[in-house]
Amino acid sequence: MGHLAIIGGSGFANMAGLEINASYAVETDYGRPSAQLIQGRLAGRELVFLPRHGTEHGIAPHQINYRANIQALHNAGVEQIVALAAVGGIAEDCAPLTLCVPDQLIDYTHGRDNSFHDLDGAAVTHIDFSFPYSASLRIQLLEAAQGVSLAIRDGGTYGVTQGPRLETIAEISRMQRDGCDLVGMTAMPEAALARERGIHYATLAFVVNWAAGKSEDLIGMDQINANVDHCSADIQRLLVSLASRLPSS
Repeated sequence: MGHLAIIGGSGFANMAGLEINASYAVETDYGRPSAQLIQGRLAGRELVFLPRHGTEHGIAPHQINYRANIQALHNAGVEQIVALAAVGGIAEDCAPLTLCVPDQLIDYTHGRDNSFHDLDGAAVTHIDFSFPYSASLRIQLLEAAQGVSLAIRDGGTYGVTQGPRLETIAEISRMQRDGCDLVGMTAMPEAALARERGIHYATLAFVVNWAAGKSEDLIGMDQINANVDHCSADIQRLLVSLASRLPSS
């Protein structure tokens, strides 16, 4: 596998430690991506960075042009995507500040442009999505975490909700019955679109709050933002470790 991209999530509109070589606006057949593509080097390895919510975190999860984002990365020659995702914890061992590399998804979203193959005249294409995440890229992330002595949860099911509101207690109870360990808003259709374009894709999730009903406290943005800040240094260490393991370019 080759060229790596990092998709930044909440709290990661910029990427610390990235030596920026160029940033440029692009157009795709599906419109403009969330922001300019940023090309740079991390740990001496070339990569592309794209903040999915825009540079000012102004694009809500249901408003993201996922097709344009993935197509822009595909056009840039990206073969691997690590997608950062701030999530809520449902499972007992997914407390705030937990890092996780999930291995399954359940899609609860609606109304999002979720395929490259639904345009008029396009051939009907059914991709195999049994395992939505790249096994090889997941292993690389887990090994990168081990390399810098970071505790990380291996596996789990990420339930993807529509947003931008957070979920009700009843919705989280249903998701737990469905088998979800984490809840977030951005992994779909991002993961499926990457699969359609033949790009290896994995999520690096970081838990920033207990999901609704999993704590006696209500969910507050101040605490979420504090947990994002707390996780950022560990995520940076992990990504540097990952990049250093890639072939030199």
